[in-house]
Amino acid sequence: MTDRNFGCGSSREGAVYALVDGGLRCVIAPSFGDIFASNAAKNGLLTVTLPEEAVAALRGRLKAEPGATVTVDLPAQTVTDPDGRAIPFEIDPFKKRCLVEGLDDVALTLEHAEAIAAYEARVRAEAPWRVPANAG
Repeated sequence: MTDRNFGCGSSREGAVYALVDGGLRCVIAPSFGDIFASNAAKNGLLTVTLPEEAVAALRGRLKAEPGATVTVDLPAQTVTDPDGRAIPFEIDPFKKRCLVEGLDDVALTLEHAEAIAAYEARVRAEAPWRVPANAG
């Protein structure tokens, strides 16, 4: 958990890589820098936005009770506090799907492999001059 506008100065993906490589899978804050949040989603890091009061209460509770846990359930879209109280959060359905299924930009593109292959075959047949001679 962190304070508002987390990642506002972290427009490069390296900031997200450092968090993920450090074992983090989720950051909870009242708000996030837009570019950071976009890079986070594309690289498997969930950003959960909760009201400032809720984040402050969770942070205070964890500080006061070392070893207490907070659980994030992405499919259910809830953060569960140490007392078992579930706090709902919103997430874009596309971003949620990508995170749940582990899809990055390459995997999303490969979902259309048949359509891409069909297009390439059609271009080769209809306009072979548009295909470079060394293209597979």
